[in-house]
Amino acid sequence: MKVLYRITAACIIGVVSVGSLFAAGVPETRESNVIGMSKIVSHPALDAVEQGIMDELAELGYEFEFDLQNANGDISAANQIATKFRNDRVRLAVGIATPTAQALVNNITDIPVVYSAITDPVLAGLVESYDGGTGNVTGVSDLTPVREQIELLLELADVQTLGHVYAAGEANAVRLAEIAREVAADLGIRFVEATVANTAEVRTATQSIINQVDAIYVSTDNTVVSALSALTDVALNAGVPVVTADPTSATDFDVLAALGFDYYQMGRVTGRLISDILGGVDPETVPTIYMTNPEDQTLFLNLDVAAQLGITVPDALRSRATTLIENGAVQ
Repeated sequence: MKVLYRITAACIIGVVSVGSLFAAGVPETRESNVIGMSKIVSHPALDAVEQGIMDELAELGYEFEFDLQNANGDISAANQIATKFRNDRVRLAVGIATPTAQALVNNITDIPVVYSAITDPVLAGLVESYDGGTGNVTGVSDLTPVREQIELLLELADVQTLGHVYAAGEANAVRLAEIAREVAADLGIRFVEATVANTAEVRTATQSIINQVDAIYVSTDNTVVSALSALTDVALNAGVPVVTADPTSATDFDVLAALGFDYYQMGRVTGRLISDILGGVDPETVPTIYMTNPEDQTLFLNLDVAAQLGITVPDALRSRATTLIENGAVQ
C-alpha cells in the first residue's frame, strides 16, 4: 500500500490506494475514485476506524484513493476539509467522530455522507431519526455501554464517589456525561465532574477533582482520550483507578480497565455500509447501525496497574478479559 502525504497548516492529507478496482462484483465507473475521510483528531480508536474502512473495502475488491484528513481538534479545519471534499467532488465522504461528521453534513448535500464513531447522531444533528438516514446521510454509532463500564469499575474497587472529565463542547461527550451521571445516581454513587475545552486542560481538570474521588470514568470523548496520558498520570500518582470506554487506546496508558467496542471492527462495519451505498442503496433508507454483536466488545485489564494500586482482580474477571497486560507484556 502506498501512502502519499501533503502537509498543510490545517491538517494532514493522505492519498491511499487499496485493492483491485475490477475485482469480481465491483463495476467499472467513471465517477470519482476518491473517498474522503475526515477525523477530528488522531488517536488509536479513530485511527482504527479509518484503517478498518480501508481494509474492508480492499477485501471487497475495490480500489479507491483515500483522501485522509485530520482536523487536529480544530472545528474550522473540519469545515475547511468538508468544503474541500465538496469542491473535489469525492465519491463519498466519511466523518469519523462527531465534529467532523457535523462539518460534512453541514457542507455537503449532494454526495453521500457516512458517519462513524458517533455516540448520538440525532442529538448531533446528523439525522432526524435513528430509524433511517436523512437525505444523503447515514452511518454507524459507537454508543457505548456506560452502565456496564461503571459496573466493571465497581467489581474492581470500592467506589463511593466517581470522577468524570469530559469536553463540554463535544456533543457525544456531553451525552455520555449525562448517561454516566444517571447511572451513578441509580447505583447510589456520588458523581463529581470537570469539563475541558481542549486537550491542554485535561491535566488541570483531573487535578481539580482527584482528591474528591475514588475512581475516574473516561468515556469515548475524543478530546480527553487524546490527552489520556495526562489524566492517567495524575490518577496513578494519587492512587486512583481509571476505567475507560475505549479498549483500543487503553493499552498505551496506565488504565486499570477498559470495556468497549473494537473500533477496527467498527471500521469494517462502516466499510460494508459504504459498499452498500456505492452499490445503489439510498442512505435515507438505512437506519443508524449499532455495534450490538457481543463479539465486537473488548475487555481490557492491566494487572500491572492493579498491582500498583493494590487492587486484586477477581479470577472470574480475568477469565473474561480479551486483552491482559501483566509484567509489561500484552496477552
